[in-house]
Amino acid sequence: MAEQVEEPSVRPSDPWRGPKFLTTKHNGSHTWQVIAGSATLGLAVAAGAVLAAGPWDNGQRKAERALAAAADRTGGAHHGRTTPEGPRPAPSAPAVLPALTAAAAAQDPAGLRAALTPLVDAPGLGKKLAASVVDTATGEQLYGHGATTPMTPASTIKIATTTAALSVLGPDHRIATTAALSPDSRTLTLVGGGDPTLAKADLRAMAAEAADALREDGEDPAGPVRLTYDVSRYTGPELHPISPNENIAPVTALMIDEGRLDGSDRGPADRTDDPAGDAARAFAEALEKAGVQVTGAPREARAADEARTVATHRSAPLSALAERTLTNSDNDIAEALARQTAIAKGEKASFAGARRAVTNELKKLQLPVGGAHFADGSGLDRKDRVTPALLTALLARAADPDRPGLRPVLTGLPIAGFSGTLDGRYERDAAGTGLVRAKTGTLRGVNSLAGTVVDRQGRLLAFAFLASGSTSAAGAEPALDALATALAGV
Repeated sequence: MAEQVEEPSVRPSDPWRGPKFLTTKHNGSHTWQVIAGSATLGLAVAAGAVLAAGPWDNGQRKAERALAAAADRTGGAHHGRTTPEGPRPAPSAPAVLPALTAAAAAQDPAGLRAALTPLVDAPGLGKKLAASVVDTATGEQLYGHGATTPMTPASTIKIATTTAALSVLGPDHRIATTAALSPDSRTLTLVGGGDPTLAKADLRAMAAEAADALREDGEDPAGPVRLTYDVSRYTGPELHPISPNENIAPVTALMIDEGRLDGSDRGPADRTDDPAGDAARAFAEALEKAGVQVTGAPREARAADEARTVATHRSAPLSALAERTLTNSDNDIAEALARQTAIAKGEKASFAGARRAVTNELKKLQLPVGGAHFADGSGLDRKDRVTPALLTALLARAADPDRPGLRPVLTGLPIAGFSGTLDGRYERDAAGTGLVRAKTGTLRGVNSLAGTVVDRQGRLLAFAFLASGSTSAAGAEPALDALATALAGV
């Protein structure tokens, strides 16, 4: 039985084995300069978006910003915020990044060590710290401190989850929820595809589509129909090992609003113990309002093989879901993405199947997965293990110009002092504000931070700091922030 996790994520917090992996082939030769220019350009664009439009843009591409503005936002871990209505206005910021060029001066590892060494022994970091800093343009590890030591990553594991999902499915993939009508038009089945962001408004739109299809069969008002719901897309246990828990709902292929019962869109919340049943009952109500007579209570059953689809709702693109996962540390979306990866890789959509799928996809990307164990996709399970070297390799992979589909892994990272789980971590005038972009992670006694920063030479650095044995997040988080900030000053 998995070790119980006590109140995970109660506040904001998240070597190359062969640096030659990150190469770009051009006419048979390998060039690093293109990688440097593209990777740093991506961060410059993200910074420009912050300056131009405020923190909620979060470096997203223009099409996704429009989508994010229209979509309901969801969140995962509780981070102590008192403004669930949305992000606070951004303070005026200085020019966030210097000019970034491929010809930036080489980083001095000795200078980096001198800057970080006094900080790695900060008492707030607890009993053990493992760290890795990599130049994304060259793949060179500039700093390592137990970089290949497997550690409990907490929510920084979401970097691996989103990378695997984007690599397998592509950034444009959308998760479909459908309604299927039996050949005799007497049974309508709501078929869950695994979209935890499905909302009641989406079900109302689907109900209207289904009602139109039924009326085309000559019924007005439509029906009567029996309503069933199909959750067979996922297998294995629905409950996360820490469940029941306010940080995650039962993991099922059909739910609305992440199973939240209080109307919230992020942070801990009371969760239903029957997400699929609740969604089906909400769909039944929507059908009745659309003029469809529904007989009896919804029941669980698979859709008939001959059933025809009469209504479909598709989620936001995977790129947007990945960004939301990282920005808000959304546990429910993370577990959904892990299962979508499993399905695409031909594995069972379960915790075990997702573990195999994510591991195999990262191996396919030639990433250093030695010592890694993906017990879940969210990082709530203390059995999870990753190395700092794997996290920095993942971030460098996302900066590879030959893999633009992985870019949401970078654009989804919270921005220090501006967005997501870092919006309250840096003071207005702190040196790292607007410069550090990183995924946070917190479990009791575990604190982590992994992300990117541009140094004074214009190099895009990927870093990962994993600490364990800390006595409090209040002591560990400033120490992690100081490490990340130091990278910007060398």
